[in-house]
Amino acid sequence: MKNRMKELRKTRGISQDKMAQMLGVSRQTIISIERERYNPSLPLAIQIARCFDAQVEDVFILEDKDLN
Repeated sequence: MKNRMKELRKTRGISQDKMAQMLGVSRQTIISIERERYNPSLPLAIQIARCFDAQVEDVFILEDKDLN
């Protein structure tokens, strides 16, 4: 699943460490999500979207290949 997390985080001037603290996860989790190596759980995806005052669909992009 694609995401805009790094772009949105940088636009708002939030470091990976700060984002991790805000979400209660490790910096490594933030890195893994941004590199699209890890898809967050639904509750975490909602928390991430709320940090950016956005909808989940504005942060995470579901592609056809993800539906199989």
